[in-house]
Amino acid sequence: MELCMKILDANMNTRAVGRGIDEVNLVYSQEYKQGDRIILETSGEPAWLWLQFDDAIGKSLTYVTGNVTYMVPFGEKRINLSPKAFYGNKHLLCARAAKDFEIDAYRNLAVNVCDQHHLKNCYPHVSANVETRGESVFAAQNAIDGITVNTCHGEWPYQSWGINMQEDAKLRLDFGRTVEIDKIILYTRADFPHDNWWKSVEFAFSDGSTLEMKMEKSRLPHEIGFPARQVCWLEMSRMVKSEEPSPFPALTQIEVYGKEGKICEDSAASKPAE
Repeated sequence: MELCMKILDANMNTRAVGRGIDEVNLVYSQEYKQGDRIILETSGEPAWLWLQFDDAIGKSLTYVTGNVTYMVPFGEKRINLSPKAFYGNKHLLCARAAKDFEIDAYRNLAVNVCDQHHLKNCYPHVSANVETRGESVFAAQNAIDGITVNTCHGEWPYQSWGINMQEDAKLRLDFGRTVEIDKIILYTRADFPHDNWWKSVEFAFSDGSTLEMKMEKSRLPHEIGFPARQVCWLEMSRMVKSEEPSPFPALTQIEVYGKEGKICEDSAASKPAE
């Protein structure tokens, strides 16, 4: 598989490029500027790729169904990331085709440190019908960034998905293909007494089934196991808040465990939460 990674400026001029077969590494020895973007091109689609857009963020095993454009974040859009991310004048970007044993392993299928709002062809991808004040520290993508610190709220590493006190809040997780899952773990934000907590949440799955998860007030992860099911996406909704006075329940992280299934044929696989 041919892989190409480029850095383009705001005027779409190429600032750096790297190419390789099954693996590409790109060292960028300049400071990023407003409007810069990272482009990943691949000759084979779909593809399972280990993808890293910044060494301070790390890499994730992603399922890519087309060229990927990642916008380099600045200002407020960067405070949900490590302050080392995209900072300075030396950056390591890379992509590598995953090995069969990596693809087939039982693992957390929900983590993607490369996710952004607009990325509809790099999975897993998360979307929501609300994010508190549109701020990056409360964006839905924070719920799949692999960081489980939940004892505070705000800038990294305390970013979370904030629902802006909206009772009909929904979070949708798209896998881009069919996977077989049997466990969900939630890290709810636990900055008590600032935060409230959910007594229960409901999951709806692409196969038409639903699942209710009961929870307690705790900083510990909430876990539910169930018979394996084949799904392309799941949606979390109907979060029932406790009677405590705080209006601010929130989600720090969702983990979904399972393995690969068949290629997804669900035409609504990329439909965002509404």
